[in-house]
Amino acid sequence: MNKLVIGILAHVDSGKTTLTEAMLYTSGALRSLGRVDHGDAFLDTNEIERERGITIFSKQAVLRYGDVEFTLLDTPGHVDFSTETERVLSVLDYAVLVISGTDGVQNHTETLWRLLERYDVPVFIFVNKMDLPSDKDAVMSELKYRFGDGCVDFTNGIDTDETMDELSMCDETLMNLYLESGSLKAGDVRNAIARRAVFPCYFGSALKMTGVKEFMDGFSFYARRVIYDDIFGAQVYKITEENGTRLTHMKITGGTLKVKDELTGSGKNEWREKVNQIRVYSGEKYTAVDAAEAGTVCAVTGLTETYPGEGIGNRPDTKRAVLESVLTYKMELPDGVDEHTAVTELSRLTEEDPQLKIIWNEQLREIHVNVMGEVQLEVLTRVIRDRFGFDVTFTQGSIAYKETIAAPSLGVGHYEPLRHYAEV
Repeated sequence: MNKLVIGILAHVDSGKTTLTEAMLYTSGALRSLGRVDHGDAFLDTNEIERERGITIFSKQAVLRYGDVEFTLLDTPGHVDFSTETERVLSVLDYAVLVISGTDGVQNHTETLWRLLERYDVPVFIFVNKMDLPSDKDAVMSELKYRFGDGCVDFTNGIDTDETMDELSMCDETLMNLYLESGSLKAGDVRNAIARRAVFPCYFGSALKMTGVKEFMDGFSFYARRVIYDDIFGAQVYKITEENGTRLTHMKITGGTLKVKDELTGSGKNEWREKVNQIRVYSGEKYTAVDAAEAGTVCAVTGLTETYPGEGIGNRPDTKRAVLESVLTYKMELPDGVDEHTAVTELSRLTEEDPQLKIIWNEQLREIHVNVMGEVQLEVLTRVIRDRFGFDVTFTQGSIAYKETIAAPSLGVGHYEPLRHYAEV
């Protein structure tokens, strides 16, 4: 069966998790619909997520629709957890960008769009919440203005002369094909979407289940199938810990990974370790499999040196992350907790989130932490309490500035100790 990995991205409160829920239900992967505001959404498995009603950690779900097995990766929409979203982009075949029909394109939506461009991910757009007062034409105009003329309304198909004309204007290849034959074939459109010349737009309401099936039919039809190499490769995008077990989340990008295979690292670290278990997650449950073929997103146990962004086998490391933590806080430990022990424990969290920087100032005997915002800080406090068993507090935050050379300068130094001489 063909396999595709899809990421669901959006500004917070656009209905991203609700759309994921609706897609799972439409495909038959779920028997009943959960809701974010009811705290029973399939992919909001963490207790903090259910309490807050937002996605904090990227999650995986598997569904089958037509001749394709889709792996959905639901990503955080809140800007404080956008570094988690960026890490997912390296393993995506396609992305679904969810836009709120009532709010339109928001600031963080534009950030996500630039990230998708940087990682060269083809995009389908779903404009949600169209059951509320909204103007479809105005939203479509804004999409074209913000994201370019490649945004084309696919709601009613592409077989009209107006839509064909619009598609032909998206790129030179489509224009030449249209002029030669007077029409465009489905394969031509698929290729244009895959090379990010066309961005199909669909409209509906995930909560009311309107437009979801049409969107999934369109996605399944217009998403080009991926052909993988026989040579083994894997892309690591996430590290987590579950009940004391370290999990390396990866996408198999070529060949097949089997239990007890020996893998090696050649990026930042050189290591050689065996795979103990391969888990394929869907929600909070997983299936242990003996082998994972290309196109599979899985979590592997037995690897202790991997890091997010690492390429294994014939796969290179991903690009350096764009998003960085912008605020710094001083961490106050409770009485009886040793600073060095705390730093050692906290370093496990930086393995999971490299953009979360834990800094130990030996001279001042202070722990400082760099985060994206106050919501992330609240979640970090909760995670430390649940994982390590102690409560921390933080002082007033400040902006984490970077220093750089402002202008050229010239300095001269003279050095002459014990009959040695140097002029610098």
